[in-house]
Amino acid sequence: MPLYRLEHPMPALDHPILLAAFDGWVDAGSAATAAVAMVGEGATTLATFDADLLFDYRARRPTLDIRDGRPATLDWPELKLSHVRRGARDLLTLSGPEPDFRWHALSAELMEILGQLGVGQWISLGAIPAAVPHARAVPILGTESAPGLLRGDVTAGPTGLLRVPAAALSVLEMAAATAGIPAVGYFAQIPHYVSGGYAPASVALLRALEQHLGLELPRGDLAEEAGRLRARLDAAVAADETTRAYVERLEAMVDEERQPAGDDLISEIERFLREGRGGEGGSGPRP
Repeated sequence: MPLYRLEHPMPALDHPILLAAFDGWVDAGSAATAAVAMVGEGATTLATFDADLLFDYRARRPTLDIRDGRPATLDWPELKLSHVRRGARDLLTLSGPEPDFRWHALSAELMEILGQLGVGQWISLGAIPAAVPHARAVPILGTESAPGLLRGDVTAGPTGLLRVPAAALSVLEMAAATAGIPAVGYFAQIPHYVSGGYAPASVALLRALEQHLGLELPRGDLAEEAGRLRARLDAAVAADETTRAYVERLEAMVDEERQPAGDDLISEIERFLREGRGGEGGSGPRP
């Protein structure tokens, strides 16, 4: 059985670029999915993927609305491919929860669709927790399937070997590159001591996309949301001496234009959790 269902006939597009982000792994603060949702406002759904074959409903349960004691509606997880025109560019968005199953089959069938649509480039968007302060610009890490594909001030890195648990997003990105589609990734670094949505990273990812695509993208109220979050985090950090000292150390590293090495980064986080609110069952300030 195919994993997808076409909702509309395949349109004739002009070298479309695909933007992909999945909720879950590598989407800290929902930053990447929020950015893609903003780009895809008003988009036309081209294909939906079979949720029964891709998701474990025990791990990603549908949401049930109960009205006046009566089960009313179910909201099921959904992965879909959509098309939107921004400026002179045809953009495709692939977004939804990260699939639990059939990553190989999904890669193969998705590449068939992208080939039919003539996709000219793949762009992954993600966000990862890191030892970075909320009071500084959001750092963006880049990946590229060949040198020179990244744009703006984003470079590929970090240098050397970095071994991490893979995301479905990376599996699909590598499948695109293998199929001959140039592929890049932009990954925002989120302060690891923050929980909940992180609009500043969504804004930073949209800015990176604008530099890459050479066009303006809608941001909705993300900038205002980011400003309100900054004010709440400033207040929360100021109210806790240990957290304030830790954040000041992170700010000093950024101001000196240096990043902690892997061992130093882990030591910093462990010390924060041991000495700060993490040792009391928390993990730092919450907006």
